[in-house]
Amino acid sequence: MTQANDILLTVIVVAHNEADTIAEILQKVVEVEIDKEIIVLDNASTDGTREIIQGLNLPGLRTVLQPRNIGKGHAVKEGIRLARGKYVVVQDADLEYDPRDFVPLLEAVQRPEVLAVSGSRWLGLRRNGKRLTHTAYNVGRNLIDGFFRLLYCSNLTDVSTCYKMVSVDVLRSLELRGDGFDLDFELPAKLVRRARQVGKRIVEVPIAYYPRTIVEGKKIRWWHGLQAIGTLLKYRFWR
Repeated sequence: MTQANDILLTVIVVAHNEADTIAEILQKVVEVEIDKEIIVLDNASTDGTREIIQGLNLPGLRTVLQPRNIGKGHAVKEGIRLARGKYVVVQDADLEYDPRDFVPLLEAVQRPEVLAVSGSRWLGLRRNGKRLTHTAYNVGRNLIDGFFRLLYCSNLTDVSTCYKMVSVDVLRSLELRGDGFDLDFELPAKLVRRARQVGKRIVEVPIAYYPRTIVEGKKIRWWHGLQAIGTLLKYRFWR
């Protein structure tokens, strides 16, 4: 029987109605040459995603079929509870992020002075000589990133990134509470505070990013930005 931390990386994939992309993104994760397991948690999909997942035969794949949509954050926490890897990263079930970026993220997180690694989409654009397009989503993200840096005295450039790689022991010690998209902001807030407490660093690695639209299935809406600000304030002053 595989014991905890015998596996190097646990990849948590939360899916809700992602039939068009779920098989492709899981195949991409499998192809990354890292000792890993993949935990897929389906949040009661109704578009065939669940059936696609059940029909896959991929190495290292573990499937959890939720009886109802418990929220992305709640599913991520369940994935953390089940994880057998030494490190954990969340992978969205669409094609916006490239799992090949796990390799530099993993190299960075294993350095002794590093508590966590965050994949920065903006540093990735800069690396490739590109600029951020001025969409409403990107303007909102810039505002939240700036608010986070001011509130937490941090230099992180991309607080809402999906790719945050952390040891499973640290994640379990954070007592994460968020059940929805708020977990995306609770996590960096608590990591920044923990890093200062233990004298370690959170570092960023440039990553690739291929954004999709609402028509293509993007689930973030404007009210999630308000939720993000409320979450950052809560964990800065009251939690």
